[in-house]
Amino acid sequence: MSRTTRPRPLAAALAAAFNLKESSMKFAPRIAILFTLACLAFSAPVLAGGAHDHTPKHGGIVVEANDLDFELVAKADLITVHVRDHGKVASTKGATGKLTILAGAEKTEVALAPAGEDRMEAKGSFKVAAGTRIVATINLAGKKPANVRFALK
Repeated sequence: MSRTTRPRPLAAALAAAFNLKESSMKFAPRIAILFTLACLAFSAPVLAGGAHDHTPKHGGIVVEANDLDFELVAKADLITVHVRDHGKVASTKGATGKLTILAGAEKTEVALAPAGEDRMEAKGSFKVAAGTRIVATINLAGKKPANVRFALK
């Protein structure tokens, strides 16, 4: 007594689409699996929200917060925070902010001011040695406030 199996709906549709003969129907489930895997492989970047670049553009440290990239460039006399929105320049016009610098047991707070199209700056004398932690609180116009934590290396 022979036992017949019905092809699965996706396998049957693929067999019809690729004009497979009845003798080739035993490969239809395998084709369906390969097709499904290919679809998943190519849709992974889309499902992940798309990839955007997190590499430093100004030689600093990049941290993502609130769907924005913040790049801190710390020097002894100037601290700059550059802001990007998915790789594009984000306007800092009308923005406010402050930095909290934690160097060992010492805590310093300083105001950030817009200093160009995509950056905010604080001028002064700062301890920016390795191990220093900096917390930036930035309020961009039309966005919710961002708290960004940086650790200098």
